[in-house]
Amino acid sequence: MNKNSLETKKTDLIKILEGYKSLAVAFSGGVDSTLLLSVAQTALGDNVIAVTSKSLVHPVREIGRTSEFANENGIRHIVFKSKEMDDNAFLNNTRDRCYICKKMLFDKITEIASDNSINHIAHGANVDDLNDYRPGFKAAGERGVAAPLIDANLSKADIRELSKEMGLKTWNKPAMACLATRIPYGSPITIEKIKMIENAEMILMDQGFAVCRVRHHGEIARIELLPEDISKIMNEPIRTIVFEKIKALGFSFVSLDLEGYLQGSMNRTL
Repeated sequence: MNKNSLETKKTDLIKILEGYKSLAVAFSGGVDSTLLLSVAQTALGDNVIAVTSKSLVHPVREIGRTSEFANENGIRHIVFKSKEMDDNAFLNNTRDRCYICKKMLFDKITEIASDNSINHIAHGANVDDLNDYRPGFKAAGERGVAAPLIDANLSKADIRELSKEMGLKTWNKPAMACLATRIPYGSPITIEKIKMIENAEMILMDQGFAVCRVRHHGEIARIELLPEDISKIMNEPIRTIVFEKIKALGFSFVSLDLEGYLQGSMNRTL
């Protein structure tokens, strides 16, 4: 990316955000929403708030990081408990799962924005997201939720580079989707499955695998890692530690996907 082009995009983003006058940012703590929130604060000052959903489908460690970032930067931060795990339509895990979840999320953020005299809502989608199956976009469109990073034509690579220039710790943070995405469509979402997945991924992270997914296929835990990490997990004692600890969570079998981690891999069945 040409540096001048990147600076132009950042300037465009600031102008877009200034036009909102006040803004509530759906803040997950990931690389995209962190950059959006940071630039929004530059553009709007105290007229921006961060809103975070607290739920079993979001790793506990991520919620803490959102609060830490907001506190460090003096940004008003509202955390609410979402209720998708009480919704049978979500738990049935159809191809509209993400739409159902985002609809509930944006409805609640709309309510919070209104209570705080905030005129607009935005989420951290970028132009690369347009290439994947993203039913949450439909929910955003229906509720008038803006996507400023897309409007400024920012890709994931752009966002990481800008984040690094701005000194944001998240610039090289791995992507982190909700834990329900580890469960194949059609297989019901349960609290037990979500906890098994989160604990299994924590086991991998403790062994140094920052980018990892554990897909829940009934009795089978299918591990996805970066291709360059596949040989590492086969080394002892890492291999034994991983499969013994993951089996102890309730899985009968622990498998390794030789293709490696691919974002959105569970959408292949659609």
